[in-house]
Amino acid sequence: MYSAIFTGALQGVSAYMVSVEVDIAKGLPAFFMVGSLSTEVRESRERVSVALKNVGLHLPPCRITVNLSPADRKKEGTAFDLPIAVGMLEALELVPAGAAMDCLFLGELGLSGELKKARGVLPIVRAAAEAGIRECIVPAANAREGGVIPGIRVRGAGNILEIMHFLTAGQTERDEILPPVQVDTASLFSGEGGEAHVYLYPNSPDFSEVTGQETARRAAEIAAAGFHNLLMVGPPGAGKSMIARRIPGILPPLTLEESLEVTSVISVAGLLKEGETLVTRRPFRSPHHTISQAALIGGSAFPRPGMISLAHRGILFLDELPEFQRISLDALRQPLEERQVTISRVNGNVTYPSDFMLVCAMNPCPCGYYPDAQRCSCTEPQVRKYMGKVSGPILDRIDLCVELAPVEYESLKSKTKGEASADIRRRVERARQIQKARFEGTAYRFNGDIEVSRMERYCRLGREQQLCMEQLYASLQLSARAYHRILRVARTIADLEGEEEIGVSHLMEASFYRPSMEYWGH
Repeated sequence: MYSAIFTGALQGVSAYMVSVEVDIAKGLPAFFMVGSLSTEVRESRERVSVALKNVGLHLPPCRITVNLSPADRKKEGTAFDLPIAVGMLEALELVPAGAAMDCLFLGELGLSGELKKARGVLPIVRAAAEAGIRECIVPAANAREGGVIPGIRVRGAGNILEIMHFLTAGQTERDEILPPVQVDTASLFSGEGGEAHVYLYPNSPDFSEVTGQETARRAAEIAAAGFHNLLMVGPPGAGKSMIARRIPGILPPLTLEESLEVTSVISVAGLLKEGETLVTRRPFRSPHHTISQAALIGGSAFPRPGMISLAHRGILFLDELPEFQRISLDALRQPLEERQVTISRVNGNVTYPSDFMLVCAMNPCPCGYYPDAQRCSCTEPQVRKYMGKVSGPILDRIDLCVELAPVEYESLKSKTKGEASADIRRRVERARQIQKARFEGTAYRFNGDIEVSRMERYCRLGREQQLCMEQLYASLQLSARAYHRILRVARTIADLEGEEEIGVSHLMEASFYRPSMEYWGH
């Protein structure tokens, strides 16, 4: 007997439909699986066979052939267990023929027949809905994740026996056996329902706790408003990490479409927790400086998202920047420009989104206290070597660089709190609304996205401003990339002040945040 069951496979953060074809014939007992499969997919035959046996379904001696089509695309993961098992049940006539029509199955089977959590459910269910499939059965742990997609009924099952009862029942009884799961996305974004799936630091740290450092606070506000990259340089204890961890609190919340993108990446990486649905706040990722290039950018034989993709639509914070491997930092060049990363392997190319805001922090020298002659024990060559660990091309992609001085005693003892994150966020959101109106009908979202070809339209300068930029270009020895980054930052500063045109003061402030190549030893 023959049967064909729908399932899905991942390619990056997108998915495509797979037909699981099962043929059971008389002959010597054998179980063959074909279709360009990875090791964990081939291991399905053992998991499926034992799971069916342990729920009381003994397979007769027969020749079983399973093909996963399209056979020319490499498939990996354990979520093919369930569709293979359902295909075998239909081929053995243990469930009615056609009972699984227009239904997608996805999930890993335990040896007891239990359905275990799978990764990548959200993009697969989304692809199924676009393909016109009407129902999708997934593990109960993934039901709410898939339930955010409209236009398709998602049902969560706990074990293979529940699915057998579902397929053998009449249409009126199916909703009682495996009720459809629907998630109200509006309540998630409004904070109702007690679901706070927040990939941020807990307790929402506030900018009011930051003492002094007005220049760094201003740079953080500009970076948040225009989605610009930020670098903070200062001695230990100056507040670099403290400021970085508070930037998420001044960013606007994710839109529904952005939330789906972020959740898809986290789901594909297998990091979405059981019962979670959508990530409703912007990610904040802070990897240790010992991270490998593959873990930062993404990779392995079957590529998985790296930190830069897990920080998509959010913040990637690199503390102690010079301590990272030079090769890892230089690998950030292309993702910072293109907002995505393509990983090439023998099995094909995979593209992951990586539209993140880069926030970095570092000391000015190995001991951390340069240029304080009383505390710094580093020689000039040591300082230049340390600063030179960050390459010029990476610095050229930093929009704002700010130096922090040690916090003064008077500031620490002052009872006057700094400006709260809520007040800063209101200004950021106003600037974002201006950008939203400006870029309506285009692919741009923030000033940091403006391409060079469109710079003349969105960052138009008057005669006085052009003369100012000409002087800045010569005196600061700017590269063409740095010149355009100053224009983008100046556009954001003007938006924060509610100005339609970029002024000289905006250009001067933007140039103040450019890193000096001479200071960095480049």
